[in-house]
Amino acid sequence: MVSSPNLFMPGFRRWSRTAVALGTAVVFTILPAADSVAVTESKSDLFAAGRSIELLGDVYREVTENYVDKVDVSQLMFSGIDGMLDKLDPFTAFLDESETEELDELTTGKYAGIGITIGLISDDLYIMSVIDGNAASRAGLRVGDRIVSVNGVKARKRALDEVRSQIKGLAGSAVRLGIERSGVREVREYTLTRSEVRVSTISYTGLFGSIGYVGMDSFGERTSEELRASLQSLQQQASLRNSSLSGIVLDLRGNPGGLLSTAVDVAGAFLEKGSTVVSTRGRSGNESQIFVTKSTPLVPKLPLAVLIDGDSASASEIVAGAIQELDRGVILGGGSFGKGLVQSVIPLPYDHVLKLTTSKYYTPSGRLIQKPIRRAEGTRKVLIGASTVDSTKVFFTLHRRKVYGGGGIRPDIVVRATEQSGYEHALEQKGMFFRFANRYHASHPRQVENDLNGAQLFGDFRRFVAGERFSYRSRPQQMLDSLKTVMRKEYGKDSDGLTSGLENLDRALATKASGAISADSAHIASAVRLEVMRHYDEKAARRSAIEIDPVAQKAFALLADPKSYQALLRP
Repeated sequence: MVSSPNLFMPGFRRWSRTAVALGTAVVFTILPAADSVAVTESKSDLFAAGRSIELLGDVYREVTENYVDKVDVSQLMFSGIDGMLDKLDPFTAFLDESETEELDELTTGKYAGIGITIGLISDDLYIMSVIDGNAASRAGLRVGDRIVSVNGVKARKRALDEVRSQIKGLAGSAVRLGIERSGVREVREYTLTRSEVRVSTISYTGLFGSIGYVGMDSFGERTSEELRASLQSLQQQASLRNSSLSGIVLDLRGNPGGLLSTAVDVAGAFLEKGSTVVSTRGRSGNESQIFVTKSTPLVPKLPLAVLIDGDSASASEIVAGAIQELDRGVILGGGSFGKGLVQSVIPLPYDHVLKLTTSKYYTPSGRLIQKPIRRAEGTRKVLIGASTVDSTKVFFTLHRRKVYGGGGIRPDIVVRATEQSGYEHALEQKGMFFRFANRYHASHPRQVENDLNGAQLFGDFRRFVAGERFSYRSRPQQMLDSLKTVMRKEYGKDSDGLTSGLENLDRALATKASGAISADSAHIASAVRLEVMRHYDEKAARRSAIEIDPVAQKAFALLADPKSYQALLRP
C-alpha cells in the first residue's frame, strides 16, 4: 500500500486509492526466507490470527442467536470492529458505505448537488454558503435563507447529515426546497436540478500590495492545478498594476491534509525539481519510499511565507516541513497538529473500507512529525514497544538552522492569532452574529461594503442581542453554578446558608465578566462587521478578515523586508 503515490492524508483520514481489493479482511505477508526468525514469527502469527478469527466468529454467532434481546447483527459487528481498532492509533478506522462516499468527495473535490453548504442554528437549517455557478446561485438562493422543507418534508429539528444527504443526489435529478427569507413572510418553493459541483481547495487568492496570498483548505486531486492557476493569476494581477510579485503567503492554517502525491506537487511549485519532500517508512525496510518533486517550479525564487496552526495536519505538515528544512521559505503562526502516520485504504466487501496505518512519514532531515499518541485505556495490551518521540533531538536545515523533533512543525516565527473570547464563542454558538447579519441584509438589500458603519453596526447588534434575551455566564460563573447545585444536592435546605455566602463571589465574577466584555467590544464589533459583509459578498469578507489578521499581517511585513527575511533563512 505504501508504494502507492495516492495516499490520502488529512488530519484524521488518510487513504490509498490504489490498494488491492481483497476477498478477506486479513492479509498475511510472508517475510523473506533468509531471516529464519521472521519466518517462524510469521507462521506463529498466522496460526494465532486464524485461531482468533474462529473465536471471534463463535462469540458473534452465540450473541446474535442467544442473547436475551434481539440485536442488530450489522451494528453489533461494526461495533466489534470499531472496538478492536480503537486499541490501535486514532487514525485507523472502519468505514461504511456513506463514509466511503465522503472519501471520494474529499479526494476528488466534487459531488452531485446544488452548490450550497448548510448549518444548524437553534434547530433551524440555514444556507451558510453558496458556490457560484451552480443551481442554487442561479436560482437566487443566498446566505441566510432558511430551509423549511426538502422534498415536502419539514427540515426543522432534523439531523444535519440527514438533510444534507437528501439535498445531494444523482446529477440530473431534481430536489424541491421550501425556502424562507428574512423579511419575507411567505415560504417559496424552488425546484432545482442537481449537477456536478466542484469545490475548489483554494479558498481565496488575492494581491495585497505586491504580495500574493493563497489560502488552501485541503489537498485534493486538483489542488496542484488550482495552486498553479492561482499563482499565475497573481502574477497577471501584478503585471496589470505595472509591477511584479515580491512574495507569496501560503496559508495552511486549519488545513487537515489530503493526498500525499498532491502535497509533493504543491511543494514542487516552490522547490527545485528533484528536491526531497518527504519519506515514508513502513513495518519493514522494503516498505520505505522517498518522494521528490518532479516538475519545474513555478516560483522557484520568490520569497515565501507559510502560515500554520494547531489544525494544520498531515499533508500541510509535509509541505511546511519541506519548505522549512530546504530553507525555501519562513514558517509563521503556531505549532502544527503533529500527524505523521500514513494510512492506506483497503477495500472490503459490500462497499466497506478499512483505513489502516501502514507507515510513518519523515521530513527531509529525518524528523518524525507524529506527536505521542494517548491510546485507549483497557485491560488488554495490544501494542507492545510503542515508539516514543524525542522533543529535544536537534535536526538541521539546508543552511544549518536548528529544528527540533517531538512532533509537529514548529514555526520559525511564533505569531499568536486573535483568540476568541468566551463571550464571543457564546454569541457564535447561539447564532447571534449570523442571525443579526441575516436580519440586517433583509433590511438593507443593496448595502455596499464602504457604507458599513462599524460603530452603528455594533450598536444595532447590542440592541439585537438584548432583544433576543441573550444571557452570558463566564466559565468561572458556570463553575460556581455547578458548585451551588452540588451543595444543594448534598445538604438540601441546609445549603441555603452556605450558598448565600457565594452570592458576593457571584457578583464579583459578574463584574469581571462585564469588564472582559467591554474590553472585547472592538473585536466583537469587527466580528459583526465581517459577518454582515459575508452575507453580501463572501470574497470581500474574506479579504477584510485577512487585512486584520495578525498572522497574515506579520507575514506581509516580513516579505516586505528582504533583509529580515534573508537573515532568518541564512543566520
